[in-house]
Amino acid sequence: MAVNQFNIRVYGFLLDEGSVLVTDEFRLGIYMTKFPGGGLQFGEGTIDCLKREFMEELNTPIEIISHFYTTDFYQPTTLLPSDMQLFNIYYRVKAEKPYRFQTTLKKNDIPPFDGAQSFRWVRLDELNEEIFTFPIDRFIVGMLVSG
Repeated sequence: MAVNQFNIRVYGFLLDEGSVLVTDEFRLGIYMTKFPGGGLQFGEGTIDCLKREFMEELNTPIEIISHFYTTDFYQPTTLLPSDMQLFNIYYRVKAEKPYRFQTTLKKNDIPPFDGAQSFRWVRLDELNEEIFTFPIDRFIVGMLVSG
């Protein structure tokens, strides 16, 4: 099938005391690990999207520190039923403490039902591409750790 749609995703790196926040989710019948964020809606800017996603998922307002990376190569979807070209946009963000969300120490600390989600901190010195489900997240791990 030919690719004829874009899927734009916006994610944030929330860093704290040498760790980055990740989310474990159960969606599309599998467990997945990625950075917090999600899909851009029509009529929405990327920064507004990320702020909305952090409020929806973490009940946490964020401030954008800086743009980090935007996909600059062809990346097809891997799990969706239709073929789309992905564009992923990453920002460094900050949030006021104390945080409003709970975290866990255990990976996939959620039941296997669609939409289940938990958050955990991963130390930057322990961050590696095998932690993540999607190729684009694996691609940028090295850039996050080194810079």
